Amino acid sequence: MQHASTDDDGQSSAGKDGEFADFFAAQFASACRYAYTLCGNHVESEEIAQQAFVRLYSRWRRVRRTTAQAYLRKTVTRLFIDTRRGRRGREHTVADVPERSMEQDDSELERQGLRAALLRVPPRQRAVLVLRFVYDLPVDEVAAALGCSPGTVKSQTTHGLDTLRKAYGDLFTGSDIEEVAS
Repeated sequence: MQHASTDDDGQSSAGKDGEFADFFAAQFASACRYAYTLCGNHVESEEIAQQAFVRLYSRWRRVRRTTAQAYLRKTVTRLFIDTRRGRRGREHTVADVPERSMEQDDSELERQGLRAALLRVPPRQRAVLVLRFVYDLPVDEVAAALGCSPGTVKSQTTHGLDTLRKAYGDLFTGSDIEEVAS
């Protein structure tokens, strides 16, 4: 007769796997949305989220349940930044842009413009902006997620907002307006 093994806290490995499965089921969609906000690509966001859960699972026995979401967010952020480090100078293939309906309201155009402008912000600054303003995290939690000091978060926020403002403004000047509207 085989018994499930137990670890230091007396919980069976099957129990921990069940806990992880529950955490995965509850958090996967959120991790994908966060990754999408960072990278702007649905396929890539799912890959980043999946890789984050694989890493989290390998450390699940050591992760405190009270900080599991923060650990997951930190892992997604670091995986995103790591994917951007290896991309410099490489060609990116993309699918054809889908045709958009002719009737789009102004708020949809604004969202598209903001999304396009956000993708022009350098990855680390983008991560800071998303964590600070989309997820409304305090400076200290963003610093912990990115593995840097609170001062670095503040300066990255300032530089990121400047870049975002310029990129957003550039989208709506000259010939760029047709790209966003079409």
